[in-house]
Amino acid sequence: MSIGSHRKAAPISASALVFAAALSLLIPVRAESADIAVPPPPPAAPVNYFTRPIDWGGIYFGINGGYLLGTSDWTDAGVSTGNFNGNGGLVGGTFGINYVNGGGFMFGVEGDLDWTWLTATSSVAACVALTLPAGTACRTRSDWLSTLRLRVGYAFNHVLFYGTGGAAIGDIEVGVNPPGPFHFLPPQLGWSAGAGIEYAFTDYLTAKVEYLFVDLGTVSCPADGSCGSLQTASVSLTENLVRAGVNYKFTW
Repeated sequence: MSIGSHRKAAPISASALVFAAALSLLIPVRAESADIAVPPPPPAAPVNYFTRPIDWGGIYFGINGGYLLGTSDWTDAGVSTGNFNGNGGLVGGTFGINYVNGGGFMFGVEGDLDWTWLTATSSVAACVALTLPAGTACRTRSDWLSTLRLRVGYAFNHVLFYGTGGAAIGDIEVGVNPPGPFHFLPPQLGWSAGAGIEYAFTDYLTAKVEYLFVDLGTVSCPADGSCGSLQTASVSLTENLVRAGVNYKFTW
């Protein structure tokens, strides 16, 4: 026997054996899980782009402006100047009320008052045919126009198509040139009709373009010499106008 002492190897504990066995089982599982494809994420939910329909009902006020073409005719003792034309601009205010039946149909009432710059002057030959002095022209003028109309239309959300018709009232002024001054006759009652399209930016702000035909009927020349020597002549005036407007609406 040798003089030095021999050490025995330390015995392996049971817990170490259990840990080693668990590690050996985990390694293949981790390797297999690395080979499994990760499923794609579920598709995103569709976006709902639906917007609330425009509310066309309510009371509104606005401004308008545009262009008009007038046609006049002077007739005396069965002799006529024939139609002669004039043109000009207009600008004014608008007010109205809309009622919607819950669908797209719209019913309403609209009124307006516009200042106009319309003067129509006949040819000299046409006016002389009425026995006026040579070199004389017949003239018709209008300085203001107001209408009160029904509106009926159908709205496709932001866009409204409508027809309109009702009463019209305006002034008709007559004169001969020379000497040139106009005579202001009493306001003349007539009728108007037309159609238009209106676009709603919001429930409160809209813009429109419309056409109106206006017939102010016929007036008689006064006896103050405004129509020259004509004492029994009658004067007619019709107007075609195109205008645009912007309205601010107060919804129900």
